[in-house]
Amino acid sequence: MVLLSTMRKYGEKLKESQMQISLADFLKSYNQNMPAGFPRATALLLKKFQDAHTMLFKHGDLWSLDQHRKKLIDWLPRNSDAS
Repeated sequence: MVLLSTMRKYGEKLKESQMQISLADFLKSYNQNMPAGFPRATALLLKKFQDAHTMLFKHGDLWSLDQHRKKLIDWLPRNSDAS
């Protein structure tokens, strides 16, 4: 029973991370889940990231935690001072 419950919970998280969401929803989720001391994203920085990585946005202005979070984590420290 515990394994099934864990699998169900993981499946829900997986689906959540793959959902296509708005910039505002991505911004909120991203900042809530980052450790203290890590650069915070802003709407302006997300727009700059989007402009710099247009090939990642095949669904228009929609974001996905699964597709964009890791790339933003790598990009943000080098670009957060230029906001």
